[in-house]
Amino acid sequence: VIEETVPSIMGKLLSLPSTTLIVRATGQLVGSVRLCLLALDPSAKGAFDVEKKAQVTAEGCSLYSNSSSPSGIQGKDSATVRALSICSAGGFDGSKALFTPAPITDCAPIGDPLRDRPLPQAGIDCVILSPSAQAGPTGGASNVVTGSVTLDPGTYCGGLKVTGTASVTLRPGIYVMKDGPLIVDKRASLSGQGVGLFFTGDKGGMRFDKDTTISLTAPTSGLMAGLLMAESRTVSNPVPVPIDSAVTPPPPPPPGGAKAMREYRIISDNARTMLGTIYLPAGRLIIDSSRPVADQSAYTVIVARQINLYEGP
Repeated sequence: VIEETVPSIMGKLLSLPSTTLIVRATGQLVGSVRLCLLALDPSAKGAFDVEKKAQVTAEGCSLYSNSSSPSGIQGKDSATVRALSICSAGGFDGSKALFTPAPITDCAPIGDPLRDRPLPQAGIDCVILSPSAQAGPTGGASNVVTGSVTLDPGTYCGGLKVTGTASVTLRPGIYVMKDGPLIVDKRASLSGQGVGLFFTGDKGGMRFDKDTTISLTAPTSGLMAGLLMAESRTVSNPVPVPIDSAVTPPPPPPPGGAKAMREYRIISDNARTMLGTIYLPAGRLIIDSSRPVADQSAYTVIVARQINLYEGP
């Protein structure tokens, strides 16, 4: 607060020889606390969006949206968000939801903190699964697992589908999903320690269905150290991840009709260990499970173009 008494030329005629001027300004320090969620989209409505009974708990770190939209952070219904700080480069629309503390608006955007991080490349040779891994009909897909197997790192051309009652363990390393999604559906399970998942191509993306079990931790060394999931930074014409219409409802559309993005959808009610950073600069992370996600992880950091939570995760 700056205060100054200045002489008034015209005031002498009105018996007011001086005037007191007071100016107030507020500065905000950005980056002084740990960042655990960042929506990168520069303009979309609801770049960080929570609806229905969704809950986000980040009491030791900050949540941030780079969107300049008046609804860059959006909360609906009885959604609850708790963090050390909540900041929107644009505005906040969430009168019915509970945000603690109240979001600060008009914050300076944060640059992509991982923009200079080297990312994996798809290999020339594709992983070919053994017949025992693909026992049963594959439905025309190139990599469909229906049994209990342990898989090796490598490039999975066309993606990977784990289905039925399959139980898949991933050995430590980097798994590249090239031109196809990673799908775990029905009652299948997927687990692995020291695992990095990388997605590339217009058909990239991910879906963990409701009755699946997911337990994954990121590598602690190598190219994807600390990164549980990452994707190539650009996408041309993304193709939606296929769904089983008899079991899986289609994903809610992005708020504000944003442009198409790769979709990474977690519907699983048992995905409680997802340890590491999820880096999706050209992707939309959709969490619409009914139970907690990643709550048994030491940390989970999310940097994505858009982050949308529904239902009650």
